[in-house]
Amino acid sequence: MSEQQSSMIRAARVYLRVSTDEQDLARQEAIVAGARAAGFYVAAVYREKASGARPDRPELLRMVDDLQPGEVVIAEKIDRISRLPLPEAELLVATIRGKGARLAVPGIVELSDLVADSSGVSRIVLEAVKDMLLRVALQTARDDYETRRERQREGIEIAKRTGRYTGRKPDLAHHRRIVALREAGMSIARTAELAGCSIAQVKRVTALHRRSVTVSETSLDVTRPGSN
Repeated sequence: MSEQQSSMIRAARVYLRVSTDEQDLARQEAIVAGARAAGFYVAAVYREKASGARPDRPELLRMVDDLQPGEVVIAEKIDRISRLPLPEAELLVATIRGKGARLAVPGIVELSDLVADSSGVSRIVLEAVKDMLLRVALQTARDDYETRRERQREGIEIAKRTGRYTGRKPDLAHHRRIVALREAGMSIARTAELAGCSIAQVKRVTALHRRSVTVSETSLDVTRPGSN
C-alpha cells in the first residue's frame, strides 16, 4: 500500500457502553457495521458495562490510551462517552483531542474540516461555535443523568412512605463474577477492573461471600453426628 493510499484510510475506534450488567450491548453493535459501511477502518471496538458518570471506566481509558493521530471515536450518542460533570467531561474530550483524534457522534456538529480550511476571525468564530455546541451536548448528557437520579430518589422516598420499598436487589450474577475472579487469584484492583466495578464493591462482595461460606461450614459442623 502506498503512503498516499494509507493517508486516505479513515481509522475509527468504536465505544459501546451500557450502564449495568442486565443491559445488552447488542443493539449498539450495529454501529460497528455502520462505521465500516461509511468507509472507516475499525481499529478496535471497546465494550463496557459501567455508568457514564464514572471517570475510571477501564475500556474507555484503554481506548483513549490506544488512540492515534487522525483517528475518530465513534459512539451511539455523546452520553455513551460521558455523563460526567462538565469540567470532567471537557477534560476527557481534551484528552481525546490531545491524542490527535476527534469525536464522530450523532448530535455533535463536527466543524473540524471547516476550521482547518478557515483562517483569521472566521477560524476563531468556528472554533468557538464548535466548543460551545460540544459543551451544550456534554452538559445535556449530565443534566439527563442528574434528572434520572433525582426521579429515582423521589420514587424511593415515595415507596418508603407507603411501605412498598424493599431495597435495591443485589446483582447476583455480578457478585458471582467478582467471587470467581477473586477465587481465581485476581487481586482486588484487577478484579474491580475486570468486573467493571469499584474496589469498595469488590471488598464488600468478597466479605459477604466469606461470611456466607463460614456460616455454611458452621451449620454443617453442627449437624454432623458427634458434633455435640
